[in-house]
Amino acid sequence: MRAYVFPGQGSQFVGMGKDLWESSPLAQELFLKANEIIGFNLSETMFHGTDEDLKQTKVTQPAIFVHSVIATRLLGDQFSPFLVAGHSLGEFSALVASGSLNFEDGLSLVIARSSAMQKACEINPSTMAAILGLDDEKVKEICDTTEGIVVAANYNSPGQIIISGSFESVEAACKKCSEAGAKRTLTLNVGGAFHSPLMEPARKEFELYIEKVSFSKPICPIIQNVDALPHTDPDEIKENLKRQLTAPVLWSQSVLKMVELGALHFQELGPGKVLAGLIKKIDKNAILDN
Repeated sequence: MRAYVFPGQGSQFVGMGKDLWESSPLAQELFLKANEIIGFNLSETMFHGTDEDLKQTKVTQPAIFVHSVIATRLLGDQFSPFLVAGHSLGEFSALVASGSLNFEDGLSLVIARSSAMQKACEINPSTMAAILGLDDEKVKEICDTTEGIVVAANYNSPGQIIISGSFESVEAACKKCSEAGAKRTLTLNVGGAFHSPLMEPARKEFELYIEKVSFSKPICPIIQNVDALPHTDPDEIKENLKRQLTAPVLWSQSVLKMVELGALHFQELGPGKVLAGLIKKIDKNAILDN
């Protein structure tokens, strides 16, 4: 049984997707369609832009989404998923791959989501940090007892949690985590506090967009970030996508659920191999396919 997984923000790199463009007319068609929908030359930025260009949320999210969807389409009939899951933004790629959303609606939602998140970052300047080598519960306890706004935002793998919140609170929580025995704390170069209460303005704005879009029943269950459970009901999927903006990404829990349900093989579709590395840390017996 194979599960397909789709990466989120942070997997981008200069030149991403250029190999797909050069090897496939179908890829070229989808890149051109994406450029038209988004209103600027996304593919040119992906192929020849700078790191700084690609780090802009309004560029990063559509770029990773488009890359992931094209990689899926190029599999053709070989794409036969038992389960799908995506990390944060990757959930939209997973929904298009599984037939719950069409490409155009998926990209439009990603554009709306990235724009709403960018605005929320400007309203509430904030940040995220990685905490390495500390127990999940201890990190959560430290966040809960730190003054201001800071939460455990991404449960990426055992011993790797991303926290999210105001600059002062994240800094204070990092200090406490170091004192509690964390091997390392690292402030991330991101636009703001994703998956935290500071994204509430983004959630409200995104809710208006998502209500206009029709979702279908996917061809297989999607394990969603907010509860690490399988979903096929379009209304439930839509509600979970709204909640995802301010809720933590339960990635470790999602991988364990996929294994519990019978997934033996995992294949990452999109730029990089970030999720493949996390999956191996979550379950050393997982088989990773190229």
